[in-house]
Amino acid sequence: MADNKQQLRIAVQAALDGDWDTSHRIAQDYSDTTANWLHAVLHKIEGDVGNSHYWYARTSSVGAEARKYTDFNDIRDELTAILDSLN
Repeated sequence: MADNKQQLRIAVQAALDGDWDTSHRIAQDYSDTTANWLHAVLHKIEGDVGNSHYWYARTSSVGAEARKYTDFNDIRDELTAILDSLN
């Protein structure tokens, strides 16, 4: 993931700024758990619940449970948590 941290930071900031398309294009380019988490949140923002659940299911890693759609009630808080995880 080290290679894509900067790109994912840009994608999260774009999402925070309301630029869903830019954020989504970047998130689609990667398949690690953080990119998948961002992808899940972007579909949550879009209102595509089914697709969002699909991407949340892809956020599990060895020894860690997948994140869930209901983990955060506030989108900005969740995007900030993603950003924090990249630092």
